[in-house]
Amino acid sequence: MELKRVVVTGLGAITPVGNNVPEMWNNIVNGVSGAAPITHFDTEKFKTKFACEVKGFNVADYIDPKEARKMDLYSQYAIAAAKQAMADSKMDLEKVNLDRIGVIYGVGIGGLRTFEEEYGYYERTKENGPKFNPFFIPKMISDISVGHISIMFGLRGPNFVTTSACASSTNALIDAFNYIRLGKADAIIAGGAEAAITVGGVAGFSAMRAISTRNDDPQSASRPFSKSRDGFVLGEGGAALILEEYEHAVARGAHIYAEMVGGGLSADAHHMTAPHPEGHGAYMVMKNAVEDAELSINDIDYINVHGTSTPLGDISEVKAIKKLFGDHAYELNISSTKSMTGHLLGAAGAVEAMLTVLAVANDTVPPTINFHEGDEDPEIDYKLNLTFNKAQKRPIRAALSNTFGFGGHNASVIFKKI
Repeated sequence: MELKRVVVTGLGAITPVGNNVPEMWNNIVNGVSGAAPITHFDTEKFKTKFACEVKGFNVADYIDPKEARKMDLYSQYAIAAAKQAMADSKMDLEKVNLDRIGVIYGVGIGGLRTFEEEYGYYERTKENGPKFNPFFIPKMISDISVGHISIMFGLRGPNFVTTSACASSTNALIDAFNYIRLGKADAIIAGGAEAAITVGGVAGFSAMRAISTRNDDPQSASRPFSKSRDGFVLGEGGAALILEEYEHAVARGAHIYAEMVGGGLSADAHHMTAPHPEGHGAYMVMKNAVEDAELSINDIDYINVHGTSTPLGDISEVKAIKKLFGDHAYELNISSTKSMTGHLLGAAGAVEAMLTVLAVANDTVPPTINFHEGDEDPEIDYKLNLTFNKAQKRPIRAALSNTFGFGGHNASVIFKKI
């Protein structure tokens, strides 16, 4: 069976560094941090008081406010990103087969805010018996976002959500990629969404000592590959990519950003939250992605790393890159855009895949910000080009994006020039 080719024909983004793709990309290229004091709730008694929140999001730009009240914030981000991506793709839904167009997103947690609000109300009033909003369950569940999107556009193809913690939306992209190249769909809105900057989200990650406590300087808190890194910065938002079968895209004259050529999956089988110390799972997932793409390791010019700014994760990922790429590791560019966006959990893979697509399309490597001379970690090889503090122009033939999730889930995707 001959596999179909899969291309990217539309992009949409709601992120801490921009509520549309041009704004996001401009801020990323210019090294702008999305970190700031938390406004979603009172952080007075919290160890961490900052995050990478979405700023200036007006849900009424995308959804009728009456309908939006029936949705958790994560679903609102998901829908807004999907609407942007569909508009960008210029797909005429009256001229395509809606039975062969689907929606697949990755969501790590789902409606955490809704759960907190509803259960909090119950705790305050439980002497009166349970009084829950009838939309409590449909607002909270992690699959409802793609249900809303399919209903809005009338899309009757594959429709589901993948969950693998921080690898969730990379898994979604790989699933969408496979359905299209196997001929099971013509196009899929693939992406991710998350809105976990809540009391429970921040307190939970803080209890694990997973997030930074650099309250005196939030914008420099996410500092991947620096010795002084002290945890990730929590982010939120949504991103959507229109993945489309190549001939289908060409037939309608679609603009093509890049071609998706491979996806890899692996498991660490090591620890609930810590990465394998030698990066074995990270090595395998990148190896699997490169083999799936039928590329040589020498074809990869850029890696958008998972790069969370955690003490263990950054080291193991660098080890994995050096093991797989050998001498070529010193020829390619590496960067962590989480230094600017923060960690969007289930949505991270979609945002970073989009930034990887834009890097390929624009021959521009986004920077890893917040590194300073004298803050070198002896466990990290600084002969690697980690693209510190300033974007770099270079030809990018193909690029790889990594995401690794709690539970040892690893997923990587590869995009190349068309």
